[in-house]
Amino acid sequence: MIAVPTVLLGLVAVSQAHVVGWANGMYCKGGNVTGVDDQNTNTAVNPIYQETLANMWFQHDRGCDLVPPPAGEFLELPAGGQVTLELAHNRAQTTLSYNGQYAGEWPDGQSHPENWNGAGLPNGCIQNDGAMHTCNQSTAAGTALAISYQSEISQVTLENLVVFSVLENTPWKRIAVYDIPVDLPACPAEGCTCAWLWLPGICGIQNEYMAGYKCNVTGATSAAPVGVAQPPVYCADDATQCQAGPKQIIVWNQLDSNNVSPPDGESPGYNTKNGWAHGAQNDIFVSQPAASSSAATTPATATSTSAASSTAPASCETKQATRRHRRAVGRFVEAIADKLEAYDI
Repeated sequence: MIAVPTVLLGLVAVSQAHVVGWANGMYCKGGNVTGVDDQNTNTAVNPIYQETLANMWFQHDRGCDLVPPPAGEFLELPAGGQVTLELAHNRAQTTLSYNGQYAGEWPDGQSHPENWNGAGLPNGCIQNDGAMHTCNQSTAAGTALAISYQSEISQVTLENLVVFSVLENTPWKRIAVYDIPVDLPACPAEGCTCAWLWLPGICGIQNEYMAGYKCNVTGATSAAPVGVAQPPVYCADDATQCQAGPKQIIVWNQLDSNNVSPPDGESPGYNTKNGWAHGAQNDIFVSQPAASSSAATTPATATSTSAASSTAPASCETKQATRRHRRAVGRFVEAIADKLEAYDI
């Protein structure tokens, strides 16, 4: 048998490392073979790109939707509280494997400076862990959690899977703490179905990540149902165009069912560009509580994952500025064309 440290070294070295949120209640937590609990698996980590919605949905392309957690195991969501997931390249790099001996502060289990960044490297992107898809913490696109009140994963749709929490500037460190709306209602007796979501921004290919969980809301005090999810709208240039209320997960760069259309050169994400404020999404209910904005009554997080104090490397700033300039030029050209048309020139 190969020693675990040798296996881990091999996994850390591969170029196809990516990130997913690990937790109890997770589909494919032990791999995609029913009855096998692989503590050294990365099956759920691989990204989704140019797939049909059917194959993208809860990682059907690799059979993860067919491998639920053990009976009675849930991702627990305390209403008005927080839930912690571990963002890592491999289950072995979390506390869910080997008593946590290979889990570190960062998703790759290695040591990095607090202001880890890609300054001085090509494109300004962090290179020795390209799985992060970022230049530094401030340019990390953000991750999210969504919930469906369907107990059977086969009954979950774009319309009943609603984003309920967003964690800005992630993935970054291994520990990720998500705020939960205080008015999230109780799940059916068999539990709800949840998803962890990520769509990277400016570094690398804009893959999608979608992991599934059996989840359960605890301590619920409200019976206000979650509304029907609407497609998100790219609104980075005009906040008045943002879609309010319950929103669908992002489907983008897939073969079908894409539900958001950013300008050329831009990518959508689980952040303000698509109308999501950081924290619990308190505007997702059919009957609104008194404080109903997405950013309202957000509890303080227990970690520093969202406190992005570092500044993006110059090359990242240049890349972002170029995109803004391209959009501005496009709008100017359209305005001139409209005037010429008005004068019948």
